[in-house]
Amino acid sequence: MPGRKADQVSEGLNLPEGYRGGRTAVPEIAGSLGQLFGDQAFKMCLTKAQAYNADLAVAAARLEEAEFHLRGSRAGLFPALSGQIGGGRDKRFIGGDTEVSGMSRASLDVQWEVDVWGKIRAGATAAESGKDAVAADYEAAKQSIAAQTAQAWFDLLAATQLKSLAEQRLLSLRDTVDLVQRRFENGTADLGELSLAQTDVETARSAIQARIDARDRIARRLSVLTGEYPHGDGVATQWPGLGKGVAVGLPSTLLELRPDIYAAYSRILAADANVKVAHRDLFPQFSLTASGGRQSGALSDLAKSNFSVWSVAANLSGPILDGGARRAELGAANARAKQALANYRSVVLNAFREVEDALGSEFYLAGQEQATNAAFQAACSAEERTLRNYESGLVEILSLLEAKRRRFDTEETLINLKNFRYQNRVTLALALGKAY
Repeated sequence: MPGRKADQVSEGLNLPEGYRGGRTAVPEIAGSLGQLFGDQAFKMCLTKAQAYNADLAVAAARLEEAEFHLRGSRAGLFPALSGQIGGGRDKRFIGGDTEVSGMSRASLDVQWEVDVWGKIRAGATAAESGKDAVAADYEAAKQSIAAQTAQAWFDLLAATQLKSLAEQRLLSLRDTVDLVQRRFENGTADLGELSLAQTDVETARSAIQARIDARDRIARRLSVLTGEYPHGDGVATQWPGLGKGVAVGLPSTLLELRPDIYAAYSRILAADANVKVAHRDLFPQFSLTASGGRQSGALSDLAKSNFSVWSVAANLSGPILDGGARRAELGAANARAKQALANYRSVVLNAFREVEDALGSEFYLAGQEQATNAAFQAACSAEERTLRNYESGLVEILSLLEAKRRRFDTEETLINLKNFRYQNRVTLALALGKAY
C-alpha cells in the first residue's frame, strides 16, 4: 500500500463513477418519503424528527469534531510561532561585598518540521477522508432516523386500528351474549352456550387492555424519535396513500445514493493514507527552529535595548533502535487497510441484499394482502349467514363464535399485512437511499 495513490485504490474496487469525480448530493430521504405517502401529518412528524432527534444531534456533533480534527491535522504543514518573556536576579558575595544582578529576556520562537517525505500531508489526507466518512455517517443517521420515524408512525397507525378492532370485537361478542341470553330465556339455548359466549366477551375485554398497552408503547417510541418526552398521546388514524408501485428495472447505480457505502469507501482512503503515515515514520525527520528577541539587565530596558539575540538551528532525527515498534505499526496500518477494504465489500453486498429482500417482499406482500382481503370478504359473509342460522336454531353457538373469530382474526391479519407493506416500502427507500 505505501506509495499508492488514493485513486489507484478506488480503481481497484470498481467503484461507480460518482465516487471518482466527487460525490453527488445525497437526497433527503425524509422528503422523498413524504412525497411517496403524501400525508401532511406524516410529513410534519418526519420534519420534527430531523430537527429534534437526540441521536441525530450526537451524529452532528461527531461531524463537528471531525472537522476540527481535520484543521488540527493540517496545522503541521505550517510553522508554529511562540513567544516568551522572562527574567531572573542573582545574588553573589565578592570580597565581603554583595552584588545583585538581573537579566530579562523577550523572544519569539519558530518551529517547523519540513515535510520531506509527505508524512504530514498523508496525515491530513487521512483526516480529510475520515471527515468525509463521518459526514456520510451523519447522512446515514438522518436517513435511518427518517426511516425509523416513518416505521414507528405506521406501527402506531396499525396499533390504533388493532385497538379499535378489539373494541369492535368486544361489542360484537356482547351482542352475541344478548342474543344467547334471549334464547336462553325462551328455552332455545342452554346455560353452557351462555357461558361460552361470556367467556369470549371477557377474553376480548382482556385483549383490549393489551392493545392499549402496545399502542401506548409505540406512541412513546415515536415521541422519543421526534425529540419529545415519551408520552402515549401520538395520533395516527388513517393510512396515507401509497402513491405508486415500485418501478421495474431500478438501476444498481441508485446505490451511489447510500451514505453508508460512501462512508465505507472514505474509510478505505483514510486507511490507505494512514499506511503512508506509518511508512514515512520510518524515515528521518527534518526540523527547523529559530528564535529572536532582546536581552537586557533590566526589564524596563527591553523596548529600547540594543542587545538583540537570535539563533537558528536545523535538526535531523531518525529512528535507530525502537524494538520494531514502527515496523509493527506499519504492519498494523496495512491490516487496518485490509479491514476497511473487506468492510466496504461487505457493506456493498449487504446493500444489494437489502434491496433484493425489500423488492421480493413488496411482490409477495402485495399478493398476500390481495388474498387476505378476499378471505376477509368471505369471512364477513360467513359470519352473517352463521348468525342467521343460529337465530333460526340451525347451528350451535360454537359455529357462530368460530365464524366471528375468523372474521376478526382475518381483519387483524389484513391490518398487519398493510402495515408490513408500508414498513417494507420504507425499508426499500432506506436500502436504495431514496423512496420510490
